[in-house]
Amino acid sequence: MRRLARPASRLLGSSARSNPRAFSADAPGVFDEMPPPPPASPALPRRSSFAHARQVLGGTRVLGFCTVAGRSVDDHAGTEPPRFTVVPGDATVDCPGSGALVGVSEAAERVCRVVSTQPELGIASALDALGVAVSPELVAEVLKNLSNAGMLALAFFRWAERQEGFRYTAESFHYLIEALGKIKQFRLVWSLVETMRCRCLLSKDTFKLIVRRYARARKVKEAVETFEKMGSFGLKTELSDYNWLIDTLSKSKQVKKGHAIYKEMKRKGKFTPDLKTYTVLMEGWGHEKDLLMVKTVYQEMLDAGIRPDVVSYGMLISAFCKSGKCDEAIKVFREMEVTGCMPSPHVYCMLINGLGSEERLDEALKYFELYKESGFPMEVPTCNAVVGAYCRASKFQHAFKMVDEMRKCKIGPNSRTYDIILHHMIKSQKFEEAYHVFQRMGMDGCEPQLNTYTIMVGMFCSNERVDMALKVWKQMKVKGVLPCMHMFSALINGLCFENRLEEACVYFQEMLDKGIRPPGQLFSNLKEALVEGGRISLAQEMASKLDALRKTPLHG
Repeated sequence: MRRLARPASRLLGSSARSNPRAFSADAPGVFDEMPPPPPASPALPRRSSFAHARQVLGGTRVLGFCTVAGRSVDDHAGTEPPRFTVVPGDATVDCPGSGALVGVSEAAERVCRVVSTQPELGIASALDALGVAVSPELVAEVLKNLSNAGMLALAFFRWAERQEGFRYTAESFHYLIEALGKIKQFRLVWSLVETMRCRCLLSKDTFKLIVRRYARARKVKEAVETFEKMGSFGLKTELSDYNWLIDTLSKSKQVKKGHAIYKEMKRKGKFTPDLKTYTVLMEGWGHEKDLLMVKTVYQEMLDAGIRPDVVSYGMLISAFCKSGKCDEAIKVFREMEVTGCMPSPHVYCMLINGLGSEERLDEALKYFELYKESGFPMEVPTCNAVVGAYCRASKFQHAFKMVDEMRKCKIGPNSRTYDIILHHMIKSQKFEEAYHVFQRMGMDGCEPQLNTYTIMVGMFCSNERVDMALKVWKQMKVKGVLPCMHMFSALINGLCFENRLEEACVYFQEMLDKGIRPPGQLFSNLKEALVEGGRISLAQEMASKLDALRKTPLHG
């Protein structure tokens, strides 16, 4: 097979961005000691679980669902990287009648393991055999943990509805809406909204969930229409809601639309923009690195007679730092001091991050000292910014000393700390050390999270060691962490690169079974590899399954 045109170092794309732990300088030669690649996987299962989608939803109406809302929106291809992982927490709930404390998180983890490892047709019977007591708390916890696997969340919810102890709650509906929204199943989302209306469970939070999912899917028109529909459901919108909408659109890379809403709001005179309005707009334009618009909004705020506070000053500093204008950010910092506006820990954190990004380590450390002298307690985000500054300067030993200091202060480190270190180690080609850090995480009391596994799978695939990527993948599955779209993409591309086409198709099938719609480039790579490998029929089979997923939206 001809190698993929895209370089191996870019197999993961932009998804691998952060999460780490302590390591020793005498890390073993991981690439020397790795076992040889495993044999190819068995043949691909013939039947896609999407043929079973309507069966999964078949009981919707009998189980108390009202008529499906008529204002549904058609689904389109594409998906978004999920953020939830299946990890045990410490929540407990009293078991009625026994007085015993049942670990909800522990039970939820067991359920998630079953749901994520069973074929779809076997989920219900496997859950029956598990024998867990269903409660609103358990249902909510499981649905939250299955947020990046909408099909599995749906299958679990349908099973839970039939169990003793089940009760419909706004919380469980919201988690299910989140999971289904991530895989663009908006028709089903609207059927859930109608059900919630019938059960008097609707709130602004429900619509805000849907608006955010539309916005992140770049369905701006639908996002705004959903926001406007709140009134027809008896929910009155206020200025704070419009500020939230502008903020949501801005954070979804739709700041132009957010700004248009702000201008329309001013034109109609229904609401007068307040400090929050201007602050979220400055933040949005700052993310776009459009300093002209940041300054324009800031000036409009001053012209409206509104004085900046620590948050709006912080947005100015953040915008300058993101645009590589740290000297301008420092001027704003000094202006804050002159006007008597005391910088917050977040302001220090942004300055340290910005200076670290420009490899101005000494200045970053100076502001860290100022932060401590100001009397603020040590906080994880600020310490992580210092760790990042050291890593960008390739001073990893100093970064680990910072980690030790965090431990002494009992404020971490957290998974984000280690993601930062891993990201920069891999960027510096320190693969053996990175793998040693990853291995040590669990032993040091900080379990790897989804981002961490994504980073490691990407690292191994980029270095043509898919065998080790699969080893990490297996470890992730054992821990109950569900893979995201970016992980599937890295692994499938890596398998294609090594001409392991049967295995690539197995994971592509698993991706579809979880309702994750692959990006176009991924399928192009897979199809090209199959055609060049003489597997025309298999390429056609994968194409038809993907087409079925794109053209057959689920209905409630």
